[in-house]
Order: sequence, then C-alpha cells, then structure tokens
Amino acid sequence: MQKVKFFRLILRIIYNVKINDKSIGGKIKKTLAEILTGLAVGAINGLFGGGGGMLCVPLLENVLGESVKISHASTVMIILPVCIAGAFVYVASGGVAAASSLFPVAAGAVAGGVIGSLILKNAKSKAIAVIFALITVAAGVRSVWR
Repeated sequence: MQKVKFFRLILRIIYNVKINDKSIGGKIKKTLAEILTGLAVGAINGLFGGGGGMLCVPLLENVLGESVKISHASTVMIILPVCIAGAFVYVASGGVAAASSLFPVAAGAVAGGVIGSLILKNAKSKAIAVIFALITVAAGVRSVWR
C-alpha cells in the first residue's frame, strides 16, 4: 500500500509542473518532473522488459509539453540506454532467450526501427497520435483478456 501512495505522490508532482514557469522554483520543479518521468519510464521498462516508451510518450507530451513527433523520436533516445541497462541485468540473471532466436528478432527490430523512424519523419502528428492510442488500447485490452 505504501508503494501505491508513493507512486501517486510522484504522479502528482509530475502533473503539477507548469512548463513555461521560468522562475527558479519552476525550473527546479520542471527538472524534478523530468527526473521523475525518467524514473517512472525506467522502472516500467525494467519491470516488464519493455513498455517504458508507452509511458514515456504521453509523459513527454502532457507533462513536459513536447510535440507528438518530438515525443516519439525522443522516446527512442531515452529508451535506448534503459534497454541496454535492462539487458545487462537480464543477461546476468540468465533471463534471455537462446541466441538462435535472439539475433534474428533483434535484426528485424533494427530494420523495423529504421522503417518506423522514416515513416515518423513524414507522417502527420494527428495520425501518429491516433495510431499510438489505438496500439496502446489494443495492448492493454490484450493483456487483460489473455
């Protein structure tokens, strides 16, 4: 129960930030919100082995005031070191799939990442937001009714 209260406190701090507040207090709150956003994204990614990006995108948009495209592109750069750190922990604990299936999947993921980045560059922000929302809802529904 204490963990839930702590998480609610973090979310309250994050969502009470005023992005355009240029005062010292506003800058400190924004920096704290950025750090807490990263902490939440890293914790979710580490806990589930992924999914931090699904949290990162809306936090960058709604809390830190970034545009749709910037949020999606920035999430890739934020998640990269998180994934690398998580991978080291998973490898050290023996929790990684056999190399025979790992490398083909990774190669496909890299190719898909390049293709997705090129699509994002030319796509309309509204289309990206709608597609992201649909995928997020579908993933949530699928995980509940598995």
